[in-house]
Amino acid sequence: MKLYYAPGTCAVACWIALEWAGADYEVEKVQLGTDEYRKINPLGAVPALDIGEGIVRSELAAILRYILNKYPEKDLGADESAEDKFQFDEIMAFMTGDFHPSFKGLFAAKSLTTSTDEKELENIKKASFAAIDSAMTNLDRLIGDGDYVYKNKKTVLDAYVYVLTRWSELTPKSWKEYPNIKRVSEKIEKDEVVQEIMKKSQE
Repeated sequence: MKLYYAPGTCAVACWIALEWAGADYEVEKVQLGTDEYRKINPLGAVPALDIGEGIVRSELAAILRYILNKYPEKDLGADESAEDKFQFDEIMAFMTGDFHPSFKGLFAAKSLTTSTDEKELENIKKASFAAIDSAMTNLDRLIGDGDYVYKNKKTVLDAYVYVLTRWSELTPKSWKEYPNIKRVSEKIEKDEVVQEIMKKSQE
C-alpha cells in the first residue's frame, strides 16, 4: 500500500493508524492540487491510499475504516455491541461531517466568497473561530472522561482527533483549553509511533 500525504493534514492520522495496525505500506509526500497529483487523486486532496493493482481510494473516514477491516486482529475500532459501534460511529461521523468542515473558513477562506478583498477574507477567518470553538466543545463532550477518544481503548479515532485538534493552535483558543481533549491528546502524544510520524511528516 502507498499513502499519499501532505504535512500538517489529516492524512497524517491515516499514517499513524497504518503504523498502529502493523500494515505493510509506504508513504509519499505530495503537493496538494497539482496537475501531477490530480492524476493520482482527481480531487487533488489527501489522504489517498493506493491498495494495489491500480486502485487508489480517498476520504479519510473510508481509509480508516479500511484499516479496521483489513487488520481486525489489532482491535483499533469499536467494541462488538450495537451501542458500542453507535458511539464509535457517532464520533467518526462528527469528525468528518462537522469538525473537519468547521476549519474551512480558516484554511480556505477564498472558497467561501467571490471577493478577493484581504479584509473580507480575514473576517471570514475570524468568523470561523466560533464554529471551531463549537466543534471543539462538542468533541470534548463526546470524549467524556475516558483515557482515549472512544471509551478506554486505543482506536484509529485517537490518531484522527490528535492530528486535527492541533489545528486549533491557529485560533485564539487551542486544544489545551478543552479539558477532555487536552487529557487524551497529552496521552496520545506520549505514544512513540505518534512522536516518530509527527516528526517524519514535517520533514
